[in-house]
Amino acid sequence: MRILLDECVDANLRRELPGHEVWTVGYAGWAGIKNGKLLCLIADSRQFDVFVTMDKNLPLQHQLAGLPFAIVVLRATSNKISAVRLLLPEFLLRIHEFQPGHVYFLNAPV
Repeated sequence: MRILLDECVDANLRRELPGHEVWTVGYAGWAGIKNGKLLCLIADSRQFDVFVTMDKNLPLQHQLAGLPFAIVVLRATSNKISAVRLLLPEFLLRIHEFQPGHVYFLNAPV
């Protein structure tokens, strides 16, 4: 699976997803680009299957239906790798069900 991590996601998450091609927005050359334009760049590139963000407002601010990639919103207690790591078992379990044009919310365990 080809995964792109938003700037708000700790880049160290790349090491936590073995077996997947994981890029960061910065590594892709899109650092500092706002969400609307960023979504267009991701869509136009056709390089990624999943875009991972912690921006819970993203689905409310943009039309996402029809995008050629899935969006996963991580709802962790912080964006530190230790907090995000708690969501990885569910992420890895569900990764193959993520469909283009859909948004998935993963919540921190209670």
